[in-house]
Amino acid sequence: MMRDTINAESGRPPVLSVEDLTTAFRIDGAWRPVVNRVSFEVAAGETVAIVGESGSGKSVTSLSVMRLIDPALSRIEGRVRLEGRDLLSLPEREMRKVRGNEIAMIFQEPMTSLNPLFTIGDQISEALLCHGSLSVSEARAETIRLLEKVRIPSAASRFDEYPHRFSGGMRQRVMIAMALASRPKLLIADEPTTALDVTIQGQILDLIKELQEEDGMSVLFITHDMGVVAEIADRTVVMYRGEQVETGQTADIFHRGQHPYTRALLAAVPVLGSMHGRTRPLRFPVVDPSTGVANEAIEVADTVDATRPVLEVKGLTKRFDIHAGPLGRLVGRVHAVENVSFDLMAGETLSLVGESGCGKSTTGRAIMRLIEPDSGSVIVDGRDMLTLGQRDIRQMRRSVQMIFQDPFAALNPRMTIGQAIAEPFLEHRMGTPRDAREVVADLLVKVGLSADMATRFPHEFSGGQRQRICIARALALRPRVIVADESVSALDVSIKAQVINLMLDLQAELGLAFLFVSHDMSVVERASHRVAVMYLGEIVEIGPRAAVFSNPQHDYTKKLLSAVPVPDPARRRQRRNLVVDELKSPIRSIHDALPKRTYRTVSEGHLVMC
Repeated sequence: MMRDTINAESGRPPVLSVEDLTTAFRIDGAWRPVVNRVSFEVAAGETVAIVGESGSGKSVTSLSVMRLIDPALSRIEGRVRLEGRDLLSLPEREMRKVRGNEIAMIFQEPMTSLNPLFTIGDQISEALLCHGSLSVSEARAETIRLLEKVRIPSAASRFDEYPHRFSGGMRQRVMIAMALASRPKLLIADEPTTALDVTIQGQILDLIKELQEEDGMSVLFITHDMGVVAEIADRTVVMYRGEQVETGQTADIFHRGQHPYTRALLAAVPVLGSMHGRTRPLRFPVVDPSTGVANEAIEVADTVDATRPVLEVKGLTKRFDIHAGPLGRLVGRVHAVENVSFDLMAGETLSLVGESGCGKSTTGRAIMRLIEPDSGSVIVDGRDMLTLGQRDIRQMRRSVQMIFQDPFAALNPRMTIGQAIAEPFLEHRMGTPRDAREVVADLLVKVGLSADMATRFPHEFSGGQRQRICIARALALRPRVIVADESVSALDVSIKAQVINLMLDLQAELGLAFLFVSHDMSVVERASHRVAVMYLGEIVEIGPRAAVFSNPQHDYTKKLLSAVPVPDPARRRQRRNLVVDELKSPIRSIHDALPKRTYRTVSEGHLVMC
């Protein structure tokens, strides 16, 4: 019944037809379904998005279609037809001819998908040689053509370079070139833009649209970002806890979504420009997935104390030496952070934004002295952290704490979360073990968990819960400043909203100051009081959030804002026409002297580099 409806909508024959797909894994001797009776079709030249949070079963669905799940540990039932041929009944030898040839796949993390021991040219050529009858020289020529097609600059000269020489966005382009090598009928893109900067994400989305139009290729796009869905998908399949809860045209899903979970996903999407006229941060509306009912988005109370900064950064500079040759001669330096200055008030959130490699995370680590700056000053409570000895810096770190991007890597898997939260409290001798247990119980409740969870280990929690635990651990020392380094970038959109709300609530309650490091401009607009835009290690624009977003002055700020996905299906065929280039190299000769930078005042507190 659903197949007839979809065919009527698209008016095109299906390239991929999935009926009652059920995938189960053997767990503790029993089969447990993680994908349950999912059905959809992808027509010729059509883009279908499967959307849902982590654990909803969307990636398992795509892996089941490709039969990339270990058959000894899984069981796949139902029908998966590629132009009428049932893939689940094919012998493995025949299925190998389908993978990479008729169906190609792009994975989320390109660095783990590319072999670091082979050049990117050899890896793309391998796909051509395995599935075609080309000679080595013909495969090389075709590979260079593919690299040019996916907009790799100087494609011929980069054929013999290794993956580590490419940026994240360029590596993803290489993966797309590899996927397109055999001109597949269907491209499966599994979260291909999740880990990328907003500008690179915009370029990749534009590229997929263009290649689809040129080659008439069908696309199955897996994501949890509803803004990306609106920009790229003709139709959308919404998944929740392994089940397909809603399917339809993307415009209908966005404007007339029926299922409560669909409405919950849409309500959690931050829309750029929604803060117009507001000066203070705004909590995200939290939606109950079972009812679809959202609470009201509440403006955060003004707790900013502008009388004196809690953190003063002046002239902060960090360069990394580059040595080469048999004698390890100094040949250049990476100018990671260059003469960065700003103040942070109590109760204020200052966001550092920019693409990967701009120096924002290095700035946060240099402030904490997790890496040693070359020059400058970092003054906390009237004392310069860069002049303190090891004993004093340890004491000062009670005032400045850090939340890292990957909460799982930040927690010791052998310690219970109660022990992890109590450890800094006990190490700094702030109380007895009994006091620590009380503090742990109080902090777990404060971050939205329960006190009885203290005996569990990190692997027993979801990503969002682990990030809450890291926030609780940072609060154990009662800091005045928290450096949040991409602390929500890896989280699903609804979990991201919950964690941001938690940080805003704690700020209002405890008067915390946040240095919020991020590349997500929509989240930054919602959660910040002020914004500093970084490019090649330097702050190129800084000012109140409302001023920077409503009246951006620097070209790089405008580029960041224009690349943000807009959750409006009407924009699906539009192109941003972003310039395809890599971030300029921050590597300079040891003899290079940077020019003295000057700033002009746009409005009160709003400065832009001349």
